[in-house]
Amino acid sequence: SPMDWVTLVSLLLPAAAAAVYKQWIPNTNFETASNWEKGRVPCASDVVHFEKNKVVSVFVGSPHVLTDMYLPLNGEFVLASGAGFAAFDGSWDPGCDSGMTVRFADAEHHAWFNPMLWQAVSPDGELEPSGRIFSVDEERVPCHYDDVIFQPETSFRVNVDSSQRVIHLRSISIMGQELSSPEAWAGYLRGPSAPLQFHGNGTLQVTGTSCPDKSGCACGNALDGHRICEALLGASGRQCPAPACQSPLQPLGHCCGVCGATINLDFTPDFDLQKYRDRLVQGLLSQPKYASVQMAISKVHKAQTFLGVIPRSSTPLIQIVLIDDGAGAQPSSTAEQLAADIMEDVAQHGETLGISSGKMEATTGSTVSRQVGSHALNRITAGMVLGLLFGLLLLGGILFPCRKGKLRLPTLCLPLPWDKAEKMASPDPASDKGFDNPVFDVEPPSADHGEETLQEMASKDHQVFYLNPLYDASETET
Repeated sequence: SPMDWVTLVSLLLPAAAAAVYKQWIPNTNFETASNWEKGRVPCASDVVHFEKNKVVSVFVGSPHVLTDMYLPLNGEFVLASGAGFAAFDGSWDPGCDSGMTVRFADAEHHAWFNPMLWQAVSPDGELEPSGRIFSVDEERVPCHYDDVIFQPETSFRVNVDSSQRVIHLRSISIMGQELSSPEAWAGYLRGPSAPLQFHGNGTLQVTGTSCPDKSGCACGNALDGHRICEALLGASGRQCPAPACQSPLQPLGHCCGVCGATINLDFTPDFDLQKYRDRLVQGLLSQPKYASVQMAISKVHKAQTFLGVIPRSSTPLIQIVLIDDGAGAQPSSTAEQLAADIMEDVAQHGETLGISSGKMEATTGSTVSRQVGSHALNRITAGMVLGLLFGLLLLGGILFPCRKGKLRLPTLCLPLPWDKAEKMASPDPASDKGFDNPVFDVEPPSADHGEETLQEMASKDHQVFYLNPLYDASETET
């Protein structure tokens, strides 16, 4: 089994990082060329123009000589040591003879829920290599237990419009200072910079807590999934790129279909997401034959419905997405083979790993489901099905003799709706009385003698099981 390699390979490959920090990419620094409409930093003969009604925080990292500068009504300059501004004395500057008006670009459009504006970094701020592990789109922006980094010596402005009442985070690092408690964050929000850096209807809340569940925690960005996809697709004409396969799969939390395979795992309290991720990376994904496959694995919540229509609840499950970026006639076949290996490992070791069942779907249309071990839930479900079948058989065993007139237990043979319908099909529908019963001549039998009369009638002719009141009594004699 490929999983036998785990112990050996774990000595050779580093384990997957337990936590990946997410770092904001854009800034509003004075020295960043892209922050200016001309695409260059202002020089001595230029006139610098900040829109008066645009709120902005600008970090200045070095000294600048300028001809003139128009400032916003509400904003701030954050000056590094030695940074500042001086008036141009008119001396010739070989690199600056334009004398143009240079405007600061609009920073209002940088949205928190744009995955392209975040990058995964290590805790010390180093850029993580893209590697073999990727995230579905909803998890590319900060999740509820993530750490957020705004780079030291940078200013920024971010739109936190959200469908969530509160955007929870474990910590936020600003200007090299980590704010990892609700009290520290509340103190920062009361300061002068926060209103210039964050705008929109969302509220950021630092909790200081990590995911408490070893089986992992869902990202928590589902309510803003439409914002995430709009930001991604807005860059590509608002439609997903054409997939390389005919029937792409749609993973939960991902904006566009993918070619490859997905696996959904049901888990027990023994499941450990970090250990299982390491197991897959070290035992399977690291094999040379899977060098072109990328994997995403996380806990997601799948919506459950009643009868396929009525929303009922959501069920947590572990979702694995496998895609193959290699070139070939069937680019998803390698990813599908890896998925098959994972399912085989689930069948063999799932109970030990805390996996109760798994379901695999592939671009080729193949579907594989595996149930691991015997669980109380399976036994309860089987018992309910058997009980229902037994009840239906028992009910049929009673109703069938009743309909045939062979069962004489009045408490069991109650009149049924279809019996009433048959009785109402009278030859004289216009009559208010229904029909005359030939069995009883003038008066119906009293309650005291009713049972005796029925027995006498039944004993007159043993060849007749019952008397039909629709026909004359003489017609029933043989």
